[in-house]
Amino acid sequence: MNTHANLLAAEHSLLIVVDLQSRLSSAMPGPDAELMTVNAGKLAEAAGLLNIPVLVTEQYPKGLGPTAASVIEKLPENAQVFEKTGFSCCAAEGLTQALQDSRRKQIILVGQETHVCVLQTALELLHEGYQVHVAMDAVCSRKTEHKHYALQRMQHQGAIITNYESVLFEWLRDSTHPHFKHLSGFLR
Repeated sequence: MNTHANLLAAEHSLLIVVDLQSRLSSAMPGPDAELMTVNAGKLAEAAGLLNIPVLVTEQYPKGLGPTAASVIEKLPENAQVFEKTGFSCCAAEGLTQALQDSRRKQIILVGQETHVCVLQTALELLHEGYQVHVAMDAVCSRKTEHKHYALQRMQHQGAIITNYESVLFEWLRDSTHPHFKHLSGFLR
């Protein structure tokens, strides 16, 4: 079957979880942070079931702490964690090499903050020739308008703005997929 090049395929996808650290999340609007964390966790768990690589970044963990425990428990065992001080994930030592080694060109971004680390990562990945998908209901900023304009800016630069349900259904592609029943439980 011939499909559109912008449809995600599990075998071409890689998930990057950007700075989902509890101390940083506590600065976000509560409902937005909760939605982001829950949806990012669902995508991380689905990625594990579907053998999709997951890369995780932590912005200055000495000051902001580790990735939130609720996210850690959803990560596949082989998820790689990268510390960084630069805002783009591409600045994290070893992350660019891990991307190249994966040989996957469809990158799904989730995390915080949309207008800083997610934005800079998306723009750099686009520049490097990756197809970037940003799950708008799995990213967050301290101010709603910052998130809104960052998503708009990324879209104007070629990023695909999507949501976690679309990502899941594109990864599955068919209700006969062996993991459909389990993953469809994420939609309730």
